[in-house]
Amino acid sequence: MDHSNKELKHTIVMLPGMDGTGELFAPFIAALGGEFDVRVVRYPGDHCGGYEQLEALARAAIPSDRPYVLLGESFSGPIAISIAASAPGRLQGLVLCCTFARSPRPGLAVLKGLFGLIPLKALPASWLVDTRMRAPFKAALRLVSSAALKARMRAVLAVDVSDRLEKCAVPILYLRATRDWLVPRAAATLVAQLKPATAVTEFDAPHFLLQTVPEQAAREVAAFVRLSGQR
Repeated sequence: MDHSNKELKHTIVMLPGMDGTGELFAPFIAALGGEFDVRVVRYPGDHCGGYEQLEALARAAIPSDRPYVLLGESFSGPIAISIAASAPGRLQGLVLCCTFARSPRPGLAVLKGLFGLIPLKALPASWLVDTRMRAPFKAALRLVSSAALKARMRAVLAVDVSDRLEKCAVPILYLRATRDWLVPRAAATLVAQLKPATAVTEFDAPHFLLQTVPEQAAREVAAFVRLSGQR
């Protein structure tokens, strides 16, 4: 069997949202059409560590033998930024999707101590996703413990990797959903302020952008990966 084609493929390493399962990437990966070697990082469903511990898991998926682009979705944006700051291996680009370098809702930090009392899994799915995503979203949540979700929420409220973002030397693409009420426009604005060369692309979509408009998102990411490979 000829493996030459496989070796020539660019790799996209994808870091998932707060559920950490990677299952919700399926529509986007299908839309990419097999052009790239896609590696999905998956966080253990009972892992209650913070960003540093999860970053260590993500770094283990970084290829050392081929060029790759790192994609961080939502919760995982700070992990992607932190990894990109040190540019391990043959990193050629960073894609940030509906995410942040600094806590997107700093005003909620005062409620940090109350998250242990909030049944996050009991919150209506309609608050977070549109109709077609509710079943996959609920299925993904069933794979994650409530303790892990609360630990990740607390991590989001305290995170700030803006200093590491400033150290990123690779091209950056930011995908922003115009109907995202979880991560405000200010998050994308901050990224663009710290790294003025960032390409910001907007989509008429809710927070789950890669799942709601997978074909449009795949076109933008594919073009970015191809261009990054030419540099």
